[in-house]
Amino acid sequence: MSRNVVVSIALGAVLLAACAPRATPSTTQPNHRLPAFQDDAAFEKALSKVQQSRQRRQAEAEALYSSAPPPPPPPSPPPAPMAMADAAAASEPAQLSVAAPAAAPAADTITNVQTQGVDEGDIVKKAGDYLIVLRRGRLFSIRIGDGGLRPVATVDAFAPGSDPSGTWYDEMLVSGKDVVVIGYSYDRGGTEVGVFELGDQGGLRHRATYQLRSGDYYSQRNYASRLIGRQLIFYAPVPVRLDDPESHLPALRHWRPGAQPGEFKRILPANRIFDALDTSTQLYSVVLHTVSVCDLAAAELDCQATAVLGSPSREFYVSQDAVYVWVNGSSDPKRNRATSSVFRLPLDGAAPSALRTSGSPIDQMSFLQRDGYLNVLVGSDYEGQAMWRDQAQAGELALLRVSLDEFGDAAASARREHYRALPGIRVGYGSLQNRYVGDWLLLGSGADWYGESERSPASTALALRYASDAPPQVLALPHAVGRIEAMGQHALMVGPSGNDLHFSGVRLGEHAALEGRYVYPSVAEGDQRTHGFFYRPTGEQDGIAGLPILRTDARAHEAPGQASVVYLRNRALRLSRMGQLDARTSPSVDDGCQVSCVDWYGNARPIFIGDRVFALLGYELVEGRIDGDAIRERRRVDFGPGRTAAISQ
Repeated sequence: MSRNVVVSIALGAVLLAACAPRATPSTTQPNHRLPAFQDDAAFEKALSKVQQSRQRRQAEAEALYSSAPPPPPPPSPPPAPMAMADAAAASEPAQLSVAAPAAAPAADTITNVQTQGVDEGDIVKKAGDYLIVLRRGRLFSIRIGDGGLRPVATVDAFAPGSDPSGTWYDEMLVSGKDVVVIGYSYDRGGTEVGVFELGDQGGLRHRATYQLRSGDYYSQRNYASRLIGRQLIFYAPVPVRLDDPESHLPALRHWRPGAQPGEFKRILPANRIFDALDTSTQLYSVVLHTVSVCDLAAAELDCQATAVLGSPSREFYVSQDAVYVWVNGSSDPKRNRATSSVFRLPLDGAAPSALRTSGSPIDQMSFLQRDGYLNVLVGSDYEGQAMWRDQAQAGELALLRVSLDEFGDAAASARREHYRALPGIRVGYGSLQNRYVGDWLLLGSGADWYGESERSPASTALALRYASDAPPQVLALPHAVGRIEAMGQHALMVGPSGNDLHFSGVRLGEHAALEGRYVYPSVAEGDQRTHGFFYRPTGEQDGIAGLPILRTDARAHEAPGQASVVYLRNRALRLSRMGQLDARTSPSVDDGCQVSCVDWYGNARPIFIGDRVFALLGYELVEGRIDGDAIRERRRVDFGPGRTAAISQ
């Protein structure tokens, strides 16, 4: 399936249903664990039972609806399987070990990440004196050390001699001199990990490419890769073929010209697969929710995987010591409710644990592990009873707050008292934004919130202390909410009203209150992902925020898709526009792109490095100069293919 088809499906799903800043490691250990399969025979036996159950239910359905019109055709089968070497022995594998990370130095942190110390794949990273940019199937290095601004090197983001057709190169991470490019190949049906070396003079050299058999990781909001120290962490759903499960189990190979399918080596033994199937519900498909940890320090990339066997729908979140995967099960007609579960996969190699739940998180920002608790904002995405309220309606919200001690085996279940209903709130998932800031959870909608009887012309946001029983506070806004971000210990809500873009400050103390607003006429956000925003504190109550924007006025057609980055000064929540840095090169200029020719992850970023400020705008890197409360362009460089002349001002 192509990325276009995937996104079309995702956009449709967003219209119908559901597709933190600081987290501290917890020493609390769950009382019970999920059971692992003893060996491959036990794993295959469980899948055989699922297949038999599916066939039995299908026969019952055919008998019941024999007179009904024929059903639509089944979905397309997964990509053709790759052959692999003999399965790895089922002996206990080495534990996955990820040391608790130290927070990255502020000067090196240029990505707006969810969890401190856990980096996320993005399109631009800082590596010493260089910025590395991933765009449209190529890698670029730009030297910024010693006050300079000079493009140095350009290389393809794929292995020399390989065929990149059908592959999207989406995310990049940097660790020391290693530049890691993450992509997904629809032709080969797996994740690609390209490792490049950054030289002392800024050169880029391809060192190795590895292919990891997996399902597609793409998400409109989340990111597939994380980096903690020298450990790469991937989450990927792996569809299981019940008639031939071994052909799709996670496996890794070092790509080379002439590489053969038999070179794939399995990285997931049966005794690292944990059984979480709910056989009481209708299982139409089965997925291995797989977390792979790869050691970048090894001469040859060494990956080990852990997986939970469950149903397909999912959301995932990475804390400093665990990966959480939320799985939505099939509906249970006997109980008139949809089942769901959240799994905790420790990064130290300990066995996963689970908790049965109700509802679904909005996205990865709905999660926060802190002080021995997991907090998750959930919503009911179906009609019928929900755990936190009888007769809950579609779109109603609640906060699940549960001690990590409650996690256990597949029988562990969240209780009614673990849910805190947010009464009187209904909204479609696709427009909901949520973010934890300090001790607060804030949420707001990209569309008008509404009650049972009428729509309100104004948008309403909520702020609540997630560890307190105090009622939520209502924040009445004159605009929709498309983004919620931390600004130091306070928050910023951004969203449109008509053709204008509003920036509203939220003071968070003993109470939450709106304070400070800036309205930028005739513009819209230029990037909806969390990485499009960045805030640099300049004092306890002061700082600078940057965000990509697009024009919405009558002149927008003059440069369609051409972004700018606007910068706002925050002085104790008094917001003012400092200025913006604009692109000059038209997005329609032919760059000779061969592969990955759509900017699915955006192409504009605000970048703060020490006292310097930049804007990445497509193939242009623009440096600004701060003069008091104003930002003006200092110089720029166009680093696109064949265009490397710096322009100074």
